[in-house]
Amino acid sequence: MNVPYDLSSYVRVLKLASTPSWEEFSQVAKIAGAGIVLVGILGFLIFVVMNFVPGGVP
Repeated sequence: MNVPYDLSSYVRVLKLASTPSWEEFSQVAKIAGAGIVLVGILGFLIFVVMNFVPGGVP
């Protein structure tokens, strides 16, 4: 492992990185939030179905 080379490549990547605009950030946050909500709803629906199936969740 070549430490000076690795550090210089990390610095190069950080110099290329930029902060997102407010529109880009809000769009990514909405998409991520929608994904979290959908996964939660799916888990809840599976829980509800398993409660009606005999021998499901006790």
